[in-house]
Amino acid sequence: MIKVVLCDDHAVVRRGVRDTLMEATDVQVVGEADGYASLRDALRQHKPDVLLLDVDLPGRSGLEILAVLQEEQNPVRVVMVSMYPEDQYAIRCLKAGAMGYLNKGGDPAALLAAVRTVAQGRKYITAEIAELLANHLNAPEGAELHDSLSERELQTLKKIASGKKLSQIAEELMISPKTVSVYRARVLEKLGLSNNAELTVYAIRNQLV
Repeated sequence: MIKVVLCDDHAVVRRGVRDTLMEATDVQVVGEADGYASLRDALRQHKPDVLLLDVDLPGRSGLEILAVLQEEQNPVRVVMVSMYPEDQYAIRCLKAGAMGYLNKGGDPAALLAAVRTVAQGRKYITAEIAELLANHLNAPEGAELHDSLSERELQTLKKIASGKKLSQIAEELMISPKTVSVYRARVLEKLGLSNNAELTVYAIRNQLV
């Protein structure tokens, strides 16, 4: 039996996903959450095999939560779900450690396929995402310097450029200020910048904030 936890802040969406998954005899929805706090409780209590995690959540986003799970080496396999088209978030989610990405407006049958695929330890890649990945690999080298940043580094870049202090960033990302400093140093090095002012200018020019 594949144990699944759903994390979406819309109860109607959770109900629809739950109903779809519960039609299968090999899948059991063992818990639901509407944000980071309730998700932590659900993961601790149920220890699911698969987590269906919404990208757009109030407070900490799904990508931020995914980064936390990766840092904690949580064994749950994550499929990101979103109302946004694949070309906006799919590659970012996969690079950040997700095992799959699904559009909420897609075929409900894809939910079951994704859950079963990632439960086996394999990535779930749709034809649309496969094409995006191929195009991404064939993109000109150095097209965007910030493409080389990890999800945590990109989050740090955006928050610094938004004027937040390291202590604030540490609190929001639930990491130590020292770790934020490490991420900041990596960002500066990868982007060839010297200070926060240059970092902010870069973020604005590239429409990251």
